[in-house]
Amino acid sequence: MENQLLNRITVNPKICHGKPTIRNKRYTVDLILDLLSAGSTHAEILEDYPNLEEDDILACLAYATKVT
Repeated sequence: MENQLLNRITVNPKICHGKPTIRNKRYTVDLILDLLSAGSTHAEILEDYPNLEEDDILACLAYATKVT
């Protein structure tokens, strides 16, 4: 399951200067983690960013545990 989540995280030098993003979209992992650390709930993030899915948020969390 974790590998499936991590496959959602992409690094493309042409998108967001090569920062890790979600599914080659302009939503960076940093953005999602910042929102979560500021107290946003998953539901709030999904409401504010309708192109995202629950698994995208979980992928960001899984990615964060791998790079720390």
